[in-house]
Amino acid sequence: MIGKALALAGGLAGAAACSQYPEFSQQYIQRLAGRVDALSVIVADFDRSAEANGLTRLAALNEMQGSAFLVARKADMQNVFVRFDRLSNNLAFLRLATPVERIAMPHRQADPDTFSATWADFRPALPLTVAGVVAAGIGFLGGWGGVSFLLSLVRWPFRRRQPAQ
Repeated sequence: MIGKALALAGGLAGAAACSQYPEFSQQYIQRLAGRVDALSVIVADFDRSAEANGLTRLAALNEMQGSAFLVARKADMQNVFVRFDRLSNNLAFLRLATPVERIAMPHRQADPDTFSATWADFRPALPLTVAGVVAAGIGFLGGWGGVSFLLSLVRWPFRRRQPAQ
């Protein structure tokens, strides 16, 4: 009896935790869009400067040498371009996905800075959407199953063996 109660508690805890995922993902997308917008300004500015000097982006980057500062700035800009491409790609996928589809896309919410900033400001919300209900159901099943599995492992050495017939 206590095992079923613990499994139910695990299921309810899982449902409560997972039901928050759709709202968190929505807030993550909003914050991610802001980061992509900010990076796009930097990328566009660099590209305009390169073009004004008759250079491609790659050629402009290759011109950044001769001093420690320019070499460091070149590395900074290369990192900006890589991050901009990665975040833009993730944002595009997340925007195209429905809230229920986003449940299967946690890898698209893998930018540590954006994740941490979103988590710092996140406040739980009542899951009144289909995605919230689906996520809560997944969490309930995961919590119930996880606690049931752990309890079965704990009880396993103490099971009584059935006498041979």
